Amino acid sequence: MKNKFSRLYQAALLTYLKQGSKARLQPAHGMGKQALAVGVQTLDLAKLHEKILVADVLPNHQESKRTALIRRAGIFFTEAITPIETIHRGTREAAVHLNQIVEMLSQRTVELAASNVDLKQEIVQRKAVEKALKKSEHHYSQLLEQSERLQEQLRQLSREILSAQEDERKRISRELHDVIAQTLTGINVQLAALKKEAALNTKGLDRNIASTQRLVEKSVDIVHQFARELRPAVLDDLGLIPALHSFVKIFSKRTRIHVHLKAFAGIEQLDIAKRTVLYRVAQEALTNVARHAHAHRVEINFQKVHNAARMEIKDDGKSFQVERTLNAKGNQRLGLLGMRERVEMVGGIFCVESAPGKGTAVQVEIPFARVRKDALKKSGKQTTLKCP
Repeated sequence: MKNKFSRLYQAALLTYLKQGSKARLQPAHGMGKQALAVGVQTLDLAKLHEKILVADVLPNHQESKRTALIRRAGIFFTEAITPIETIHRGTREAAVHLNQIVEMLSQRTVELAASNVDLKQEIVQRKAVEKALKKSEHHYSQLLEQSERLQEQLRQLSREILSAQEDERKRISRELHDVIAQTLTGINVQLAALKKEAALNTKGLDRNIASTQRLVEKSVDIVHQFARELRPAVLDDLGLIPALHSFVKIFSKRTRIHVHLKAFAGIEQLDIAKRTVLYRVAQEALTNVARHAHAHRVEINFQKVHNAARMEIKDDGKSFQVERTLNAKGNQRLGLLGMRERVEMVGGIFCVESAPGKGTAVQVEIPFARVRKDALKKSGKQTTLKCP
């Protein structure tokens, strides 16, 4: 009987709560009479009421509506125990107290649910912070490794540059000693012989003087050659194109490699620093062709693109692996690194392409005005070079 009453009470309470403000309390009063009939006491009814609230009512509604539901359910419960109060005195006080307990329990349930939400949010935030910290730690670890790697590369490059400088000094010293010093010694011997011959006999004096003059001219030519290699005066006096024509003429005569030079007059509008960069890049590129490419023909082409001057030096020789050369150790890569550093120093762009059967192409693009590369990108007039 009590189980049947429990089901009836549950159905009546849920119906009352579902009907809202239109619900009537007669079913609650009727449930009180049935409770008396089956011997259900006030405390038993209170426990049943609490069980239905906790199990069937509160979990199905949002927290914002739970307080109102608890109050409406309390009205239903108060009316349900009214018949019992007529028989059991003091029941109303117990019902009021029990109702307070139910409300307090419900309030604590709401507070606990809110605390659980806050706790879940805090756990999510802590996990996000922990993930960000791990990511940041990994990022800074990578930066540290990259910094250490770059420092080692800089130290290696410094050693290579010092070694290359020492080799160049040795070459110049050897040339001065083996060529100019010997030539000057020969001149000195000739002058001593001329001095004796002039005192004894003038026959053949003109021939010896002419021979000595040739030695002097040879020494002057060698000194001029050294001067041109160190800094060609024609670059400062006449401009980039005449300087390149002069260098290409000597280069072709010495190496038997045909060089075709094509330029436009506006190239001379570049300032002297940028023209010097183009000259040095061309000089180094042709030197590499003579040393490594085994080429028969080289084309040097100047073009104007947007607000920049482009130089392309292309040969028909054998190719090489650009990245492998740049990452190699020793003096082999210093030529490429030196060219790139010169070009980037004046705000330009440098790249090299090399493929089997197509030779090697060195490409340089230098702006006429002093423009930063990132500004070129924003302006939409970025380089059209195909190199990576």
